[in-house]
Amino acid sequence: MHAAESMACLREVNVAEPLLEIENLSKRFGGIVASDNITLSVEKGELHAIIGPNGAGKTTLISQLTGELTPNAGRVRFAGEDITAMQPWRRSLQGLARSFQITSVFLDLTVLDNVALAVQAHAGHSFQFWKNSRKDPSIREPARAALAHVGLSGREDTVVSRMSHGEHRQLEIAMALATKPRMLLLDEPMAGMGPDESARLVKLLKELKNEYTILLIEHDMEAVFALADRISVLVYGRVIASGLPDDIRKDAEVRRAYLGEEKRAKHV
Repeated sequence: MHAAESMACLREVNVAEPLLEIENLSKRFGGIVASDNITLSVEKGELHAIIGPNGAGKTTLISQLTGELTPNAGRVRFAGEDITAMQPWRRSLQGLARSFQITSVFLDLTVLDNVALAVQAHAGHSFQFWKNSRKDPSIREPARAALAHVGLSGREDTVVSRMSHGEHRQLEIAMALATKPRMLLLDEPMAGMGPDESARLVKLLKELKNEYTILLIEHDMEAVFALADRISVLVYGRVIASGLPDDIRKDAEVRRAYLGEEKRAKHV
């Protein structure tokens, strides 16, 4: 085989690689197994949801993907690169962006200032934010664009403490988008929301999934089945099923271990 043909084959293989690969990931806290040999992948362009009861290890898994926790065993690959031992800030530069289960915004700052700080941090000069950054278009314009992306145009000068919980979630996603991610890691973005706010966020995520690869952890089963291309079910730190939404609906082990007959009747 000629060199050009070899390179063409290599490019085809690379295109087919999952964007995120988790292999035999394990994490223990003393005698508690939080991640039990987890193996799964997220394809480029898909929204992959992880569901499971409280204590299943979902947030622990995401914390290992972002580098906030170090696994005891296994590895994580992102865009073909082993990032298992990579520092969190380097993973962010690689294109991994996370939202948290509890909103992590600066309540005393304006909406635009919050997103501008995310832009600065990603650019590597977050400690210069007192240096007239409010007049720097290279910071403010990307922040405005991220706000427009999530439907918060016109709210730039609003102090965050005056916003609703749902708007806080929109803002947090805007902050993630401001880092120019290749993949969004969303940890229960609908937690604490009412029906109207949840519906608005589902609409936003449907739009974002056309542009970004998303790993979504969520308890709202109606939202999960409306959004997910694939679903993995985590119970006691172990993946008990992974597949298309219809396959997960029908899986007897999933019904027994998580959805249950009452939840199935309500949500599925």
